[in-house]
Amino acid sequence: MKYTYQYRILPTTNQKITLNRWLRVCRFWFNRQLGERFQWWEQNRCAVNSCPLICHLPELKEKPNYYSQKKQLPILKKDVVTVQWSKEKLDLSEVPSLTLQEVCKRVDKAFSRYISGDSNGKRSGKPRFKSSNRFRSMVFEGGGLSIHSCSVGKKYLYLKTPKIGLIKVRMHRYLPDGAILKQAQIIKKADGWYVNLRLDDPTIPKFNKDKIVANWDNSTGLDAVLYEDDYLATSDGKNSLLLNLS
Repeated sequence: MKYTYQYRILPTTNQKITLNRWLRVCRFWFNRQLGERFQWWEQNRCAVNSCPLICHLPELKEKPNYYSQKKQLPILKKDVVTVQWSKEKLDLSEVPSLTLQEVCKRVDKAFSRYISGDSNGKRSGKPRFKSSNRFRSMVFEGGGLSIHSCSVGKKYLYLKTPKIGLIKVRMHRYLPDGAILKQAQIIKKADGWYVNLRLDDPTIPKFNKDKIVANWDNSTGLDAVLYEDDYLATSDGKNSLLLNLS
């Protein structure tokens, strides 16, 4: 069974600087991929209700997907990337590869929900380019991710992340025995930094929902009552008395 626990983390000043810089790189990579997809979307379609009889279309391009955009990472990591509008220099090689690949998944999921919809055919709104206050999380996974206990007291533990090292975690809730760490999502909020630990515990059985069909025999109606000492009435004609907790 997989579940998620959220903890507050206490990174050092240097770790905060690194995390903020990595968030900036991930946000740039998100917006770059989204811009490529919007460009393909506009250049490879034509409105049916207002299409002229004779029109010239640019050369059709292949649809960007998760794999084609992920292949750009080795090329972009070879040199520093310059942001066009701000002339800011960003180095994608300092961010873990799996973290950047997770950004590719986010873009692919958001754009696919926009043009195709989910499994039920329900489409989401148009994805937005992310500003600094809208892109606040990164995902870490892989072999370099692990949890280390603190030898002094039981209020803290340490999360080891790739290229950053040990980050102090405020353990307000104990981790279950036998839980395996699969993924860590570091989030920047207004009141500090947090981490979502994605855990997998094979000892906990999966919950199988019972297939119960509602009918008149297994259903009961409830209604609030404001009469004398009664506070609840059921469809069976029974009334429940108000509890006196004074």
